[in-house]
Amino acid sequence: MANVQYYDVILKPVVTEKTMELMGDKKYTFLVHPEATKSQIKEAVEKMFDGTKVAKVNTMNCGGKKKRVRGTFKYGKTAATKKAIVQLTEDSKDIEIFQGL
Repeated sequence: MANVQYYDVILKPVVTEKTMELMGDKKYTFLVHPEATKSQIKEAVEKMFDGTKVAKVNTMNCGGKKKRVRGTFKYGKTAATKKAIVQLTEDSKDIEIFQGL
């Protein structure tokens, strides 16, 4: 993944009931670029959100699901994604995009 900027690494936040519960422990979940490494994700979070300090990053690759195409017996596949759960340190600030939720 050569020549990728930090704002290309994080695609969007994941907002579900489970991720909302994790926010109490300062864990935030994002969809990230499929080729992003843990160090690139850590750097991107620290640059995009001021006052944050990342303690740990966990990543998971989610394969695409098998779906039927247009009611026929043919099958296609949805796109594969990658999620990252970012653990912030105790003294870092919270991420602002999750504050109003």
